[in-house]
Amino acid sequence: MCAALGAVVVLSAGLAPSAAADDVQSQQWYLGPMKADEMWKVSTGKGVKVAVIDSGVNPETPSLKGQVLVDEVPKALSYHVTQDYSGHGTSMAELIAGTGAGGGLKGLAPGAKIVPYRIVTKDLKGEAEKKKTSTSATAIRAAADSDAKIINMSYGSPASDPEEEAAVKYAYSKGKLLIAGTGNNAEKFNLIGYPASYPFVVGVAAADKTGKVGKFSEHGNYVDLAAPGLDVPTWCDATFKSYCPGEGTSMATAITSASAALIWSAHPDWTANQVLGSLIDTAGRDWPKNEPSNYLGYGLIRPRKVLEDTGIDPGPAKTDPLSYENGTGVTDASPSATASTASQPPKTTTGDRTSAAGSSAESSGGNTLWVVLGGVAAVLVVGGGAYAVLRSRRRA
Repeated sequence: MCAALGAVVVLSAGLAPSAAADDVQSQQWYLGPMKADEMWKVSTGKGVKVAVIDSGVNPETPSLKGQVLVDEVPKALSYHVTQDYSGHGTSMAELIAGTGAGGGLKGLAPGAKIVPYRIVTKDLKGEAEKKKTSTSATAIRAAADSDAKIINMSYGSPASDPEEEAAVKYAYSKGKLLIAGTGNNAEKFNLIGYPASYPFVVGVAAADKTGKVGKFSEHGNYVDLAAPGLDVPTWCDATFKSYCPGEGTSMATAITSASAALIWSAHPDWTANQVLGSLIDTAGRDWPKNEPSNYLGYGLIRPRKVLEDTGIDPGPAKTDPLSYENGTGVTDASPSATASTASQPPKTTTGDRTSAAGSSAESSGGNTLWVVLGGVAAVLVVGGGAYAVLRSRRRA
């Protein structure tokens, strides 16, 4: 779900650090506005494992050495798991947990670890390879039975799969936090994307430096959160020789997974519901929380707001923050403010919010939305008119 834009920003990613190699981290514009250096003083994601279900993960890039737990992949699913056939899965792993060594990408949660799962996507060639490679449903179930707390799914399809949906429900029942990109075809079809639109999956949209959703980012009532997804560097291809700037909800998904890892590491006793609830509560938005945007969901992720609040209330452990969308109702027996609002249906919007301008003395370069919120919402205009939303919010 990411699209490279073609310009090479690094030519020596596999070598010792150099001026060119260092440049890729300077292209990770979101690390500054999100105050990554300050967050890392509190949490680096240590102790949290993230399952990356993708095209495979190359554990030998400088940034990922020592970060990929290949031995934790079940033998039945281990075929070529370290042979990334497109460079996509490795890019997502680096955005989540890369150490930045060798001038590579610096993950937002560099203390976290990656458990790689290789699945069939459109980029995998050869029928023999496809037959030996896992399906997404099989990989999700394996991740559900692992020690990974977070399942990152930076892939998508316009078609639902009953086996994949059943695997998602199983993973949720095992206490996993499932995160997926909403898709990149908004300008063409804006079809419903799976697995993002399944119940119990957090659908993530892609936003730019100003907090505005990308025109490509698929939208509708299954968008739950938004994260940086434009001008984010990733590996250009599977040769792992250079990085290219790109755009996509894939990158936004990985950065959201890393944000969840930071929070879960700082609060190891929290449940997936509480980690997600804290991200929703602290998300940047200038619209009512009970009226989520079809473009940015509950807002722009701001994990620092969770980490800096030592007395933050994450809500009940068993209350699903997306209970209305998921059609489950409130599962926690204890009455609370969170429980009482979770079951209320959010209002559906059509001419929807695509951005919110912000200002703060903490921020620089105009990248303010990721720090503190203010300003006015906007409407995405395509071809002279507001982009109509034709979907309803997901229900189980």
